[in-house]
Amino acid sequence: MKIDPDELVDQTEAAKMRGVTHQAIVRLVAKGRFKTVKISGRIFLFRSEVENFQPTKSGPKPTAKKATKKATKRSR
Repeated sequence: MKIDPDELVDQTEAAKMRGVTHQAIVRLVAKGRFKTVKISGRIFLFRSEVENFQPTKSGPKPTAKKATKKATKRSR
């Protein structure tokens, strides 16, 4: 498989493109959010994937809340 070098960016360049830290890109790579290519010990990402990346909301997924009855006060 031939890969055009112009289509690859290193993790630092990817961070600059996305406006995030280098560590944020490292975490996304570790989570498998980007396809990577390792060349001479360096990790590269596909430019198009970095440009088109859509982050998901972090944290726990919301659960349905149970309906509760509210106590009402009657004025006398």
